[in-house]
Amino acid sequence: MINHRHAWQISIEQAREIQFKLAKKITIKPLPEAISTIAGFDVSYKYNENELIAGMAILNYPSLELIESHIIKDKVTFPYIPGYLSFREAPAILQLIDSYARDIDVFIFDGHGLAHPRGLGIASHIGVLADIATIGCAKKKLVGKYPIPGQHKGAISNLEYKDKVVARVVRTRENVKPVFISVGNKVNLDQATKFILNCCTRYKLPEPTRLAHQLVTRAKIDIN
Repeated sequence: MINHRHAWQISIEQAREIQFKLAKKITIKPLPEAISTIAGFDVSYKYNENELIAGMAILNYPSLELIESHIIKDKVTFPYIPGYLSFREAPAILQLIDSYARDIDVFIFDGHGLAHPRGLGIASHIGVLADIATIGCAKKKLVGKYPIPGQHKGAISNLEYKDKVVARVVRTRENVKPVFISVGNKVNLDQATKFILNCCTRYKLPEPTRLAHQLVTRAKIDIN
C-alpha cells in the first residue's frame, strides 16, 4: 500500500527538506461519496521513552462501531522536536497501515495536517507516503491565529497561517476546548470538518482516535 519511503534516522536538516518536498505532493479533493470504513491512530510511549506503542482502531461508518483493533511496539529512533513528530511515530503507524488497512476509506490522526510550519504534519506525511485520505484532528495548535469559536457544539472558526486558512477550530462539545481540524491528504477542509463532527459523539475527540488512545493506554499498562 505504501508507494514510497524515505530514511527515518536522519538529521533535522534532512527531515526539514523531506517535509518541504512531500508537502508539494499533498492532494486536496473531495472524499468518495460512499464511505464505510474508517481508522484512527494514537501512540503511547513506554516509561523509558525509548519504545513506543502505536494503536489502530478500525470502525464502521457512519455507525462508529468498532470492527477491529491492532497495536505494534517499536523503537524510538528520532528525538522529540516540535514540528517533527511524524519522524518518531510514522514508521510504526505505516507498519500498521501496511498490515491491516484493507479497504479503509478515511484515516484520522491525533495531530496536524496542513496546519504545520512546513505544511506537513503527521496526517499529511502519512497521507502522502501511503497515498490515502487522511485528516488531522489535534488538541492543540501548532501554528497560526484564530478567533475563539462559540461555546456550543459545532461552533467553528478559521485558523490562519501565512494569510491562508489551514485548519478549522471546532467545538465538538459544548463548553469544552475546541479541536484543530486540518486536511491531511485527499480531502478538503469542509469535508474534513463535517466528517470529524460526525465522528464525535459524547466526547471531545472523534471515536477513531479516542478508541485508539484507549487501546495504546491499556497496552502500555499491560506491557509495563
